[in-house]
Amino acid sequence: MKFGIEFVPNMKYYELEYYVKLAEDSGFSYVWITDHYNNRNVYSMLTILALKTNSVKLGSGVTNPYHINPAVTASAIATINEISNGRAVLGIGAGDKVTFDRIGISWEKPLRRMRESVEIIRALHSGKSVKYDGQIFKFNGARLDFKTGDIPIYIGAQGPKMLELAAELGDGVLINASHPRDFEVARENIEAGLKKAGEKEFDVVAYASMSVDKDRDKARNSARIVVAFIVAGSPDVIFERHGISMDDVAKVREALNNAFTKGDWGGVAKSVTDEMIDTFSISGTPDDVVERINELSKAGVTQVVAGSPIGPDKKKSIQLIGKEIIPKF
Repeated sequence: MKFGIEFVPNMKYYELEYYVKLAEDSGFSYVWITDHYNNRNVYSMLTILALKTNSVKLGSGVTNPYHINPAVTASAIATINEISNGRAVLGIGAGDKVTFDRIGISWEKPLRRMRESVEIIRALHSGKSVKYDGQIFKFNGARLDFKTGDIPIYIGAQGPKMLELAAELGDGVLINASHPRDFEVARENIEAGLKKAGEKEFDVVAYASMSVDKDRDKARNSARIVVAFIVAGSPDVIFERHGISMDDVAKVREALNNAFTKGDWGGVAKSVTDEMIDTFSISGTPDDVVERINELSKAGVTQVVAGSPIGPDKKKSIQLIGKEIIPKF
C-alpha cells in the first residue's frame, strides 16, 4: 500500500510548501495538487514544491483536457519532471461539468477527449514528432524540444467506461471513493481495461476524503461538510449500492442550499448521517483508519490518498497518519 495526500492550492504558496514538506517528512509517497481555475495555478505550485522537496512524487490531481490543450499539458508536466529530477506524475480526468459551465466550456465527448489526450501526451513524451488525426484533436508534426523522461499517467474515473479506459491507457486510476464496496464494483471494469492493455503494473488509487484524530468524534465531525458535498454530487446508483435513504440525501441537498443562501453550515453538518460518513469518508481514530485501509487493500486498492479535510487539525493529522498509520503498511 502506498500513501498519497491531496492539497488544494487555496492557501498561500509558503503554507502549501509547509504542509507538503511535512507530508514528505511524515512518510507520504505522493502529493496531488488540485487543478481548478479559481485556485492558484497547479503548475506554478508544483514548481515551487519540486524545488523544496526531495523524494515525494508530485502530480496534478487532476487536470483536464478541456481548458488546456494536451500539448501544453505534456510540456507543463514534463517541466515539473525535469525540475524535480523525475518525480512528476500526471493526474488527468474529464473534468467537472459545473465548473465548465461557469467558464463557458461545453462538456462534450469526455471518453473520446480523454483517450485522444492521453495518446497525444504519451506520444509527445516519447520525443517523436506527432501526427494525430482524431475526432477532437488534429496534430500535424508537433514535438517537444526537450527530453521529458518517463512520466506515469493516472486517469481520474468513476463510470464503467472511463474506468475501463483508465486501465487500458493509464499507469493508474484515481477513483473518488472511500468504501471497499465501490472498488469491488469497479474491479470488473478495471480488469476489462487491463485485458486490452496486456500485462503491466497498475495503481488503483482510493482518492478519499479522510479525517484522522485520536478523538473519534472530532475526526468524524470534521468530515461532515466535505461528506455533504460528496453526497450532493453523487449519482443515485451509489446510494442504492450502500442502502442510503434518498430522503436523507434530499435533506443534505436542502441543507446545502440553505447554507449557500442563509449561511447555515451547522445545518449541513447535522444533515449528514453517520452512515454517510462511513460510506463517503475514511474517518476516525488511527485504528479505525487502518481497519478501513485493510478492507480497501482486499478490494484491490494499492494507494490511498488522504483528501480533504485530513483532520480537525491538519498538521497534527498529517503527523498522526505518518506515525500511526503508514508504518502499519
